[in-house]
Amino acid sequence: MTDLPSPDQIRVALVDDQQLVRAGFRMVIDSQPDLHVVAEAGDGDEAVRLLTPLRPDVVLMDVRMPGTDGLAATARLAEAWSAVPGAQSRIIVLTTFDLDEYVLEAIRAGASGFLLKDAPPEEMLGAIRTVHRGDAVIAPSSTRRLLEHMSTALTGDAPADPADDARLDALTEREREVLVLMARGRSNTEIGADLFVAEATVKTHVGRVLAKLGARDRVQAVVTAYESGLVRPGS
Repeated sequence: MTDLPSPDQIRVALVDDQQLVRAGFRMVIDSQPDLHVVAEAGDGDEAVRLLTPLRPDVVLMDVRMPGTDGLAATARLAEAWSAVPGAQSRIIVLTTFDLDEYVLEAIRAGASGFLLKDAPPEEMLGAIRTVHRGDAVIAPSSTRRLLEHMSTALTGDAPADPADDARLDALTEREREVLVLMARGRSNTEIGADLFVAEATVKTHVGRVLAKLGARDRVQAVVTAYESGLVRPGS
């Protein structure tokens, strides 16, 4: 099912096998003047078929669905969209926090972050706007908790040594500092205050970090920070 937004609205798609859940999300999202639900899908196959050509701005993707699940659908959509120049579609994984490596794989597959399914409506709305901007991690404290919770899956049984990770070689010392602060859930404004630089300078550093790491967004960069051992749980 699809619908047409106005040109200035963020186009949102809902993927969940429970119709009542989708109806509740739609009601909340469509109550906002800058957001509009343009499509709904009840499983991963329908989501891929419908959303690949539609390319909505933000997708709320349930992880566990019958048939093609959210992980497989996320990977297929991310791959399809990566071949489209200028495509900015982003996926938010919906989870219950105890899915561990399942959610991590979704993020690695192309999701821009995650949102708890029982999150308050204002947090969901904020997450949609945040990921659409592409300039901040969704729910920084929650994202960090998830990554710390899955630190073994990220780094393996033995802690990684950042000196051994070639992905970090291209980063300057300042860019590493920025990446560490990103992984700690700091916003651009907070990073600027921590490093005594202007927010515009932080944005430049963040852009360079993402480009050098080949990261789609900040969440992908944060995963790299944990995987490389540059940031460790509790640090």
